Amino acid sequence: MKNRIKLKSKKNVLGWIIALIIIVILGEIAAIGWSNLSKEHDEAKNLSLNAVDFSRLNDGTYIGRYDGGMYKWRESEVCVTVYSGNVTKIELTKNKENQPSEFTDKLFGAVIEKQSLQIDAISGATLTSKAYLQAVENALINAQNKN
Repeated sequence: MKNRIKLKSKKNVLGWIIALIIIVILGEIAAIGWSNLSKEHDEAKNLSLNAVDFSRLNDGTYIGRYDGGMYKWRESEVCVTVYSGNVTKIELTKNKENQPSEFTDKLFGAVIEKQSLQIDAISGATLTSKAYLQAVENALINAQNKN
């Protein structure tokens, strides 16, 4: 009887040790994932949108891309039309996120209205807004550098 109790006790201890090891491993995996997510968010938050002088845009249609950050989560491509020196149309031609057209209409409409990239991001989608605006900026850099 004493041998059975000792064996059962050893099995319980072994079970708890295995459970603890699994919990520690899962915690490490979660910490690494959180760290990577934080880096991606920090990169997107810190995108600088100030390389375009809207008074120097040349007419034409320009493609702009943003590679989406370190994990390519927000990869996007836009087609921007400049007519009479003004941005007149912006189309999202490639993206990895499934944003409704109301989102892009509002974001790109503000750029067209203000003729500036210095606009408010869409609430709840700040990082995606900045990614799409970075693609627009990349297109407009080509529009101001066209000879």
